[in-house]
Amino acid sequence: MTETLSPELEAVVARAATAAPAYAAVAPEDRARAIVAVADALEANKADLVAIAMRETGLTEARLSGEVTRTAVQLRLFADTLVTGAHLDARIDEADGAFALGVRPDVRRVLRPLGPIINFSASNFPFAFSVAGGDSAAILAAGCPLIVKAHSGHPELSDATAAVVTAALAGAGMPDGTFQLVHGREAGVAILKDPRVKGGAFTGSIAVGRLLADIAAARPAPVPFFGELGSVNPVFVTEAAIAERGDDIASGFVTSVSGSAGQLCTKPGFVFVPSVEALEAPIAAAAQGIPEHRLLDPRIAKSFAERRDTILGTPGVRPLVEGGVRFDADGQGWATPTIVAVSLDDFRAGHERLVHEAFGPLSILVEVPAGTDLAALLPEFFEGNLTATLHLSEAEGAGSANAEAIAALVEAMSLQVGRVLFNGWSTGVAVTPAMQHGGPWPATSNDSSTSVGTAAIQRFVRPVAYQNVTQAFLPAALRDDNPLGVPQARTGAGESQEWGARWR
Repeated sequence: MTETLSPELEAVVARAATAAPAYAAVAPEDRARAIVAVADALEANKADLVAIAMRETGLTEARLSGEVTRTAVQLRLFADTLVTGAHLDARIDEADGAFALGVRPDVRRVLRPLGPIINFSASNFPFAFSVAGGDSAAILAAGCPLIVKAHSGHPELSDATAAVVTAALAGAGMPDGTFQLVHGREAGVAILKDPRVKGGAFTGSIAVGRLLADIAAARPAPVPFFGELGSVNPVFVTEAAIAERGDDIASGFVTSVSGSAGQLCTKPGFVFVPSVEALEAPIAAAAQGIPEHRLLDPRIAKSFAERRDTILGTPGVRPLVEGGVRFDADGQGWATPTIVAVSLDDFRAGHERLVHEAFGPLSILVEVPAGTDLAALLPEFFEGNLTATLHLSEAEGAGSANAEAIAALVEAMSLQVGRVLFNGWSTGVAVTPAMQHGGPWPATSNDSSTSVGTAAIQRFVRPVAYQNVTQAFLPAALRDDNPLGVPQARTGAGESQEWGARWR
């Protein structure tokens, strides 16, 4: 039974449903111009938006300014992508009277917009994964009306950003209802349950993400839900890498852990090393003098302080960098990095207390005895993650003594994460076509998708095949004259007679 929406929410969903066919029919070039207009407007209003974001989130001006730029670049990337039509995956099988299984009809397949989508925005990326961030960009590029549920951690910024987006889309002539913003978890849940809404996206905690995913799946007509949830991003460092550039590894590690007060889904939460002693001094030196950083809100600060206490209170854990959390008169938490070490045996013994994500500037070094099968540690300790990283020396290549073990570790990483890194740090996520930002549960609710990169559009389209449909009534992407100039994968008549012949 469909729940009745409040009059306000009913108006929102009705506008989105009405806009769906009109927005899907907008020419790709016009949709691209509208998305670029949003990008340009965000950059034009950067100073005002960043000032609001600084006040509401405690993030630095440099971080937030860079995030606006990233958001604008992401929008422009999606604009170019939708015009190329590559995301449509147009396939044409020509009619074939000599088909290997009998007469084959003319069959053409293309991806079409799902319809209205609700996007639950994130707290830790108030631009890049919020009102106009990556999920929103992909939804709009796919041709779907977008309803954003604002995050309670930055409501004023959400309203200000929404005003910029609304004006830009209206100025570009997009249909009324193409973009709308709502506040409140109850409102977001009610919209997700509405049968006119055809999917959802989310960035946040495992608990809330699972709740929303279950709601989407439990609908009388279930809809796809794409959540980015939790990740601890394990790192492995070889002895040769430490000997070659231990100071650089320590410095990069501390920077990655402490950046944005560790409130990043890609923060390295665990580092497996052959010797903690070799990195202890350079880590302490790199952490020296890092100023305290405000956490996003009192709830997150309280949760981080409790998680930190649990980790520090686990037998065998010793601090390398003590760090701390200070609460001010407003209840806001201010943190400095905490980095601890533990032996592999104590990590095993305290696994349930240690293995879960600490959302803040904290990371754990695990000292691993020589000869340990590193590839076996991933399935032993972790579920899915967004990333896994390996630091090697220059000499550890294909012909090195440990090449077989390295290959096994890389394969194990590939089975459990969406992105494998060599000699870098996971907190840098390039906004580029090939990027994969996803992974097996609980990193995401759907490990075949990504929330960064042009493949993100694929989440918000569905396939439709057209059999023996005359040219005049085919979608433009499937017509023989190809007016959109999109890539078309064509299977010609007679080809089936040769399938498999080259392998005989």
